[in-house]
Amino acid sequence: MADVRWRTTVAAVLVVSAALLVGAFALVLMVRGSLRDGLEATAEQRASAILQQAERPPPDDDLLWQLTSPDGAVQRSGVPLPDSAADRVRLPGADDQYLVVTENEDGYRVSVAVSLEDVDESTDALITPLAVGLPLLVLLVGGVTWVVASRALAPVERIRREVEEITADRLDRRVPEPESRDEIGRLARTMNQMLVRLEDSRDRQRAFVADASHELRSPVASIRQVAEVAQAHPAALPEGELAGTVLEESARLQRLVDQLLLLTRADDGGSGRVRHDVDLDDLALAEARRVSRTGLAVDTKAVGPGRIRGDASALAQVVRNLTDNAARHAAATMAVGVRQSGGTVELTVDDDGPGIPEDQWERVFDRFVRLDEARAADAGGSGLGLAIVREIVTAHGGTVAVTRSALGGARFTVRFQAGFSEPPASSGA
Repeated sequence: MADVRWRTTVAAVLVVSAALLVGAFALVLMVRGSLRDGLEATAEQRASAILQQAERPPPDDDLLWQLTSPDGAVQRSGVPLPDSAADRVRLPGADDQYLVVTENEDGYRVSVAVSLEDVDESTDALITPLAVGLPLLVLLVGGVTWVVASRALAPVERIRREVEEITADRLDRRVPEPESRDEIGRLARTMNQMLVRLEDSRDRQRAFVADASHELRSPVASIRQVAEVAQAHPAALPEGELAGTVLEESARLQRLVDQLLLLTRADDGGSGRVRHDVDLDDLALAEARRVSRTGLAVDTKAVGPGRIRGDASALAQVVRNLTDNAARHAAATMAVGVRQSGGTVELTVDDDGPGIPEDQWERVFDRFVRLDEARAADAGGSGLGLAIVREIVTAHGGTVAVTRSALGGARFTVRFQAGFSEPPASSGA
């Protein structure tokens, strides 16, 4: 910050110094020119008066003049003067310089000389205070600039000191926000908003890691428990139970890892994937046929044409997760619908299950949330399916919500913009 203060002060001093020097120089020239013009006008008036009385020129003790008649006779009031005008001449025996004005009329030529002493004295009298006052004024400007810059940058220094103390474990801290609504105030508020986002991201990441660790620990513990029993008491387990348990739990692990990877890609906005026109009705009918093979009644009468632009595999995952969730909770029937209205394509999935309490409609899309905690993981899912749905839908510019279904259970509604164009690719890995 000191560098900024120095640069600001030096820049201000240089600019003001240059402006004052130019202004002082112009002022001196203007005053000197004005005084000289006044003397010249006086000399010209005196020369005209002498020409009018050329035969008997009046005496003048204040001015030096010289009159030359047509026959060459010369009359003068003092020392000889030049025959032509001159801005500055030094006359014999004079200490000061003179301004000489020459006029001609009817063969007479008159030269009048006026002393420039008053001009020089007035100019010197003006230069002296300028020579003293300008440096003082420059010092004053430099001091004021330093103080103002210091006060203006003081909040920046406080923000810097606070940011220096913020670490990954102390994201709850905030930088001081000045009361002013200038650029520094907006910077402080923007940084605090960024810290809020970072803190929220850190908390969600920690919760995600903790939940993922918990979910992964369960199948690993099952495999280890069966393996330890088989090692300690080989005859205690029925034949093939060890292999079956390992196969079942490893498949569970694979499903969980696949969902975690899919969720990570959804968080990244599906960067790098090519988007095409996707018929959402085809995806819905395909999933309906798959679920109906399990013996569950699936109503597809509400499926109509609906085309959006996006990643086909990701959108297929959305439809699969929603239908799997409905099939897992449905008692006997579920329904799938697709309709396009204006610029919106809507996907609905209904079930006749127990439904979702209204106070859980938002929470149900959080990661690792299972409202039926008492059920086994195999029956209740990993708690990632709906979170994956929300991330993919959001990445495609859509929305997803849950309400009560006419069938008695839950209705999940996904809305996309028809012909949704590809968003900018994320820079993340």
